[in-house]
Amino acid sequence: MQLTIENSLPSDWQRATLIGRVWRPGNLAGPAVVVIRDGQVLDITDRFATVSELLNRPDPLAALSDINASSLCSVQALLANSGGERDDNKPCLLAPIDLQVIKAAGVTFAASMIERVIEEKAAGDASQAERIRALVHEVIGDNLRDLQPGSPQAMRLKQVLIEQRMWSQYLEVGIGPDAEIFTKAPVLAAVGSGSAVGVHPGSHWNNPEPEVVLAVDSHGRIHGATLGNDVNLRDFEGRSALLLSKAKDNNASCALGPFIRLFDQHFSLDDVRRCEVALRVEGQDGYVLQGHSSMAQISRDPEDLAGQALNLNHQYPDGFVLFLGTLFAPTDDRDHPGQGFTHKADDMVSIHSPALGGLHNRVTGSDQAPPWTFGVAALMRNLARRGYL
Repeated sequence: MQLTIENSLPSDWQRATLIGRVWRPGNLAGPAVVVIRDGQVLDITDRFATVSELLNRPDPLAALSDINASSLCSVQALLANSGGERDDNKPCLLAPIDLQVIKAAGVTFAASMIERVIEEKAAGDASQAERIRALVHEVIGDNLRDLQPGSPQAMRLKQVLIEQRMWSQYLEVGIGPDAEIFTKAPVLAAVGSGSAVGVHPGSHWNNPEPEVVLAVDSHGRIHGATLGNDVNLRDFEGRSALLLSKAKDNNASCALGPFIRLFDQHFSLDDVRRCEVALRVEGQDGYVLQGHSSMAQISRDPEDLAGQALNLNHQYPDGFVLFLGTLFAPTDDRDHPGQGFTHKADDMVSIHSPALGGLHNRVTGSDQAPPWTFGVAALMRNLARRGYL
């Protein structure tokens, strides 16, 4: 896996405001908060011990304006040491968040909404998916694409689908007034670009979920965005929606990065709304899967989703990140007719957006990925030892 400026940074990276985290080796070994400037990776941990602290400033962009920090390395060198074999004596990428809660919105696109209905009707059996897919499309078709969730029209359609015995809990959160907002992974459990992502060894029907991810502070202000892979087990969730946590939260099952792009004069929430996201999966067996997702087709506005996550009923003192959902649900057969797509060990997953760069990960079993051992207590002890607390 080769990470380069060309496949990892936004197309206009030289004018973008990019922040993130890297593992810094040596006497000050530990996670460092960094900003990219003039092709250099600047360590700003002495000013902001965590990314959460930076994003909770009233104006993170202004807080970075007078930064005068030393360079750890070039961004090119950082990327080169973050894919494949890593030199432990050089910096490497981490997920670009730390104390933020990792939340996700589900069923926010019509196409993936219909696929969730199919999973439920198939009870997690991939061999039944194609037959049920034809039935669901016959009843629902494309009626959901331009439907405003929670609108009177949506409620009328709900009644029709109930009468036709095609109503689903996934349609409830897809076109009803309340979005599905769930916790994707524990704090500090996400992996960064270049790391392995984990698929539960008991799953035989699973897929990547390429998504745009918002970076939100403790007051609900959206300060930027990054890319994410919400690795999903379709068979587990299809058997029962109560298995959502098992389908979503496993070791290394959440990838984020490579950096958070902050809003500035060149990038805004409107640019997020227009983001184009591409997915490419390359298997060791020669299999290639390509897909494309457009944020313009999302059924709930990103600002509304963030508001449903944080409000008077729920707070996040250290902020949160929010996966916005995916349009892409792969249905192509990989091995046998009717079996659909599923991951194999050593698949290379690349998620790319011109505005946000590229997130690249190799697939392994969640029991084979490096175990997650660096939690909140370890971070606090590390920062204290380095004199940042």
